Amino acid sequence: MTFVQLIDCRTSRFDEMNRLMDRWVEQTKGKRTATHDVIGKDRSDASHFIEIVEFPSYEEAMRNSNLPETNRIFEEMVALCDETPTFTDLDVVRDEQLNTLAARSFFEAMGKTEPGRIGEHLTDDYADHDPSYPQPVQGIDGMREVYAGWYAAFDFTFRIDDQMAQDDQVCTRWTWVARHKGEFLGIPATGQEVTMQGMTWQRLRDGKICESRWLYDRAGLLEQLGVLGQ
Repeated sequence: MTFVQLIDCRTSRFDEMNRLMDRWVEQTKGKRTATHDVIGKDRSDASHFIEIVEFPSYEEAMRNSNLPETNRIFEEMVALCDETPTFTDLDVVRDEQLNTLAARSFFEAMGKTEPGRIGEHLTDDYADHDPSYPQPVQGIDGMREVYAGWYAAFDFTFRIDDQMAQDDQVCTRWTWVARHKGEFLGIPATGQEVTMQGMTWQRLRDGKICESRWLYDRAGLLEQLGVLGQ
């Protein structure tokens, strides 16, 4: 279970504390178990800071606390505080990256959603970048046309293999599983079961996807359909 520690402190020497944390990061390379660190400053009190440190588990957090480097840095940190910092230990019981969920919903809908409804996941000014297209596809209507072509040629689903999110961006690594049921790039329906792996980088705004950039093994798909590698 993911574990989070909140460190609540007051200091008029934050710049020094910030440099102290940089030193801890440098000294604990290859040893630390912390995976994410965020420090927030109180908008109503410039001397009030809360640090949020994330660990894979409570046990990993304790292993991190027992590092000699952590003990030394902690002593120096307390010396920079106006008063003794307080700690709150939290087991994470719900953790959702909302943009990741939106991207996942888009891929889950692909292959199940009628082309006319694909726009429910996209902004009006959506831009789609695909290396097989001479120009980016602009807008929902353009994407509906592209999607309709794939929808007519294949019965398919996406399996989500990995996702990573940062700020307003989500990167999804996926496996596409399909049956060739209609003409595709001039290739008559073969009934062939095919798979394809790829990654899609997406940018989101207000919970909808406004831009996608695709990377996938199109040549491998054509080989499975008997066009290449003959």
